[in-house]
Amino acid sequence: MLAHEMAFASPYITSFAVEATEFPDLARMHRVSAVPKTVVSGGGEVLGALPEPAFIAQALGEPPQPDSANPDARKPEA
Repeated sequence: MLAHEMAFASPYITSFAVEATEFPDLARMHRVSAVPKTVVSGGGEVLGALPEPAFIAQALGEPPQPDSANPDARKPEA
């Protein structure tokens, strides 16, 4: 999980995993509808497994880029 890797690399990041089925109240509070879901302090969230650049961008609150989920996506031909 990228959040754990980021926490390992930086003393400014904390990460922990919660099993949604074992903590249903917590899952409801954070509106977990799919996993993985990363909740970022300050209200941000990242839903799904994303490539590292897209994960970091969404964790920082940047709007998702059209091809960020698939960096190999072909651009439409003109």
